[in-house]
Amino acid sequence: MTTWYPIAVTFVVAGLIVGVMCTINMLIGPKRPNLIKSEPFECGNPSSGTAWGRFSVRFYLTAILFLLFDVEVIFLYPWAVELRMLGMFGFIEALIFISILVVGLVYAWGRGALDWD
Repeated sequence: MTTWYPIAVTFVVAGLIVGVMCTINMLIGPKRPNLIKSEPFECGNPSSGTAWGRFSVRFYLTAILFLLFDVEVIFLYPWAVELRMLGMFGFIEALIFISILVVGLVYAWGRGALDWD
């Protein structure tokens, strides 16, 4: 249990620092609200419409596909580092993995998931 004391002390000190800084900000920070500051910020452009705009499902599908393929490619780095040690078995495993990714990409492409009308 003594090995956990430094970690607990770190969490307590970090919590105290955050609490003190937030309290100081609430007490002495400027409070001058106005209409312009309360508008949602849209990259410097004037606001248009409400903040409850709806996005197309294609946006989410493209984002999910990007995350899927991006995360899966990260798994190739350990194989690339240890390829000499793994030998032919590791190379064949990497080819199977890449072929599964390519089949998934071709399927998504064929279903029109990557087309923007």
